[in-house]
Amino acid sequence: MIEATSCGGVVIFRGKILLLYKNYKNKYEGWVLPKGTVEEGEEFKQTALREVQEETGATPSIIKYIGKSQYSFNTSTDTVLKDVHWYLMMADSYYSKPQREEYFVDSGYYKYHEAYHLLKFSNEKQILEKAYAEYVDLKKSNLWGSKKYF
Repeated sequence: MIEATSCGGVVIFRGKILLLYKNYKNKYEGWVLPKGTVEEGEEFKQTALREVQEETGATPSIIKYIGKSQYSFNTSTDTVLKDVHWYLMMADSYYSKPQREEYFVDSGYYKYHEAYHLLKFSNEKQILEKAYAEYVDLKKSNLWGSKKYF
């Protein structure tokens, strides 16, 4: 078994969530949250920001750590156990440009209920629920958009 670590973000702008659509060799891969592998010497926050920027073109700010999801998948030679550390992030516009090299063919900001139903993986739906609840709490407290919580 191989252990791997990734980091990603639930990016929100004006109440909408940034998603990516992956299509590899014309095979439906589904809508996902942006995330990627930690590089040597990188802190988790750095990885999350870098990966979101590389995969979506957005330049978000980290608001807070949301939690960790875990899943496994099989390769031709081994089983990979992956930990993904997630951050709630705030974008400064609706701009996004999917990273073609990673087979992302579309990206966009969606209302919560749309994003929830579009997401392919249940563990990402759970992270979205948690992140969006945090966002709503910050909005209610008039803290979203201020720098008080950085």
